[in-house]
Amino acid sequence: MMDTQTATFAAGCFWGVEAAFRRLPGVIDVVPGYTGGHVENPTYRQVCGGSTGHAEGVRVTFDAQRIRYDRLLEEFWQIHDPTQLNRQGPDVGDQYRSAIFTENAAQNAAAVASRDREQARRARKIVTQIAPATKFWPAEEYHQRYLEKHGAVTCHVPAQ
Repeated sequence: MMDTQTATFAAGCFWGVEAAFRRLPGVIDVVPGYTGGHVENPTYRQVCGGSTGHAEGVRVTFDAQRIRYDRLLEEFWQIHDPTQLNRQGPDVGDQYRSAIFTENAAQNAAAVASRDREQARRARKIVTQIAPATKFWPAEEYHQRYLEKHGAVTCHVPAQ
């Protein structure tokens, strides 16, 4: 029997983030979308405009019997630079912020502990936001599996 759970991450442009999580064994689905803001049912254009408060994020559905939440956190730290405030590489704006949106107290504690372990390995300060998950709005269809549809493997910025 599966133990299906969800986790939500923001680590820059959601196309590469989706692709990175999708390849992990035990991940059932990854949906790019918008989260952490104050506008109902935002569009890509609105989010890129910077007035919604939303981040480009992914909602990861996973089988907790096959992959641990801690493993998802490890992947999160590896696929982006959590020391860049409101940007990843050439993508600039609060919609590209680094964030972990936690579903419950256990995820929050794991995220904080993981951030602290990661900080010990880095010279620059981690600016990743850790906050309770809010409503997640799936992105428009053309963003779903974007890299896969266009024959690309990744577009993420390597961690520093």
